[in-house]
Amino acid sequence: MDKLYAMKAWELKSLLERREVSAAEVLDSVLDRIVEVEGKVRSYITVTEEEARKAAAAADAARARGEDAGAAAGVPMAVKDVLCTRGVRTTCGSRMLENYLPVYDATVVGRLRAEGLTMVGKANMDEFAMGSSTENSAFFPTRNPWDLGRVPGGSSGGSAAAVAAGEAVWALGSDTGGSIRQPASFCGLVGLKPTYGLVSRYGLVAFASSLDQVGPIARDVRDCALLLSLLAGHDPLDSTSLPGEVPDYLAALGGGVRGLKVGVPRELVQEGLTAGVRESLENALRLLEEMGAEVSEASLPNLDYALSAYYIIAPAEASSNLARFDGVRYGLRVEGAADMLEMYGRTRAAGFGPEVKRRIMLGTYALSAGYYEAYYGQAQKVRTLIIMDFEEAFRRFDVLVSPTSPTPAFGLGEKVEDPLSMYLSDVCTIPVNLAGIPAVSIPCGLDEGLPVGLQIMGKVLDEANLLRVAHALEEALEFRAEPDPARGVGR
Repeated sequence: MDKLYAMKAWELKSLLERREVSAAEVLDSVLDRIVEVEGKVRSYITVTEEEARKAAAAADAARARGEDAGAAAGVPMAVKDVLCTRGVRTTCGSRMLENYLPVYDATVVGRLRAEGLTMVGKANMDEFAMGSSTENSAFFPTRNPWDLGRVPGGSSGGSAAAVAAGEAVWALGSDTGGSIRQPASFCGLVGLKPTYGLVSRYGLVAFASSLDQVGPIARDVRDCALLLSLLAGHDPLDSTSLPGEVPDYLAALGGGVRGLKVGVPRELVQEGLTAGVRESLENALRLLEEMGAEVSEASLPNLDYALSAYYIIAPAEASSNLARFDGVRYGLRVEGAADMLEMYGRTRAAGFGPEVKRRIMLGTYALSAGYYEAYYGQAQKVRTLIIMDFEEAFRRFDVLVSPTSPTPAFGLGEKVEDPLSMYLSDVCTIPVNLAGIPAVSIPCGLDEGLPVGLQIMGKVLDEANLLRVAHALEEALEFRAEPDPARGVGR
């Protein structure tokens, strides 16, 4: 079959289970595509061809014996390079961990291995997940497959670009302030940030521990639901992991939206939206009403302070988490220092890039004596108010919707010298992480030929309902656009 690399995971899964194609054939299609476009897109830090071929061969052998090969067997996946993979280099996009080989798998990777994971590579990312464009990678920037002159978003930009370019069928990302949803929006994909604690963080190299969450990036909502069902569930190795049974997310997709109450937070649809983003949002809201949903304005009055609170809390936690990278136990060590303190300083100066250093300094300052309560303490109070705002809104509404990002993908280099402008690209996504609720981005239109994402936010642990709304709207929107070969790589 032609273009197996461009098919959806659930389509390939069906073909593989009926043995109409082999896992080796699917993998060959994706690896050939990597050879074709990776030099332009630069999605991967490490391509794991040998490991992928072993997994594909094992899947084919199991099916030949009439055995269950696993729910992820034979469907090539990209894994963000912030997740530990046993024996496979895990860099976090940083010189600090350039040659780090973990001796264990992250829980989500282990669960997928048990289901026949075919991992084709470790995807590029902003260093230690700090960024919104994947330009902060210590190795190279990733380009958007829709337009090679634009960014794919960040920090999971490599994961999103790989799926959009056909270099993987689906991918794992992590989301601390929008790092799954914003790249999904920029690359015309579906990206889900689950409820905090639904998916294990064990083996996820921490940026901000109270905000980080692992989730899927996929080509449609069905793929997203399928992958989430493989990732979710309690993990005793993660003290923040939530107990309880995992719902059947796939079974929930067919319910429609009739009678659901949909809120549109006025604070997320004000200034800063491009005309194309606003038009795509209004079209999606109109479709929801035509399908029987009740759409009305909502308010989250403390959202004006969300960005400020986030950029105190996240750097403060990063300052604490990244203190472990000191040249003593693992990772980079700069030799030739006269004493231990000089070795610390020289190692961290060489190992961390400018954005990571900026956030470490911000966080250290916010936590320092005399400033802790004025900054970090106040930010946590604002976070509580934002959580209360969402709780109040969800008493009236089943879901909330907004743009995922105020703009489509911006140009490479356009915001590198202006950190505040870069931070503002996550203004719609950050509140979700502060509140710990789930949210999904789906493609809802084009703005000057570039994808626009719609963010749908749900109640805590209400992913099934969230995906039901996303699936119904996805079908109504009928988004069929593909990357343009004249600007990007095409599919």
